[in-house]
Amino acid sequence: MSHDTRENIIEELKVAYWMEIETVTNYIASSINLDGVRAEEIKKSLQADVQEELTHAQTLARRIKTLGGRVPGSFDFAAAQKSLQPCEDSTDVVSVIKGVIDAEHSAIAQYNKLIQLCDGIDYVTQDLCIQSLSDEEEHCRDFIGYLTEYETLES
Repeated sequence: MSHDTRENIIEELKVAYWMEIETVTNYIASSINLDGVRAEEIKKSLQADVQEELTHAQTLARRIKTLGGRVPGSFDFAAAQKSLQPCEDSTDVVSVIKGVIDAEHSAIAQYNKLIQLCDGIDYVTQDLCIQSLSDEEEHCRDFIGYLTEYETLES
């Protein structure tokens, strides 16, 4: 693999890494901030997903290091998940669900980008991205189901 290709893969891995770290932060906030009986299932789901997203971040960090990169620290972080920020209304479960779906769609797009970038070049990175993509697609599907249920209840 050429130096430029390796650097490009490392940079895209860093993007995915930060996405996972930001997701962990926002899932923790939402799983604590939400109130109400209707929020309990969503809070439990987010709490369970925190560990999986953190595992993704750790896996990405190890791959960055293995490829010769440097895992970034907090000064390199730039927040991007606007739709997943804590709501003023702590009972607004639908906004949280929509924010999770947005975050999962972004992660899915980033993993697909990495899979294409690594195709035929870096099978190890491609494989770990395929595994993470599968997890993100499952999370997304779960929250689309929650959204459908909540929208049905509200109509």
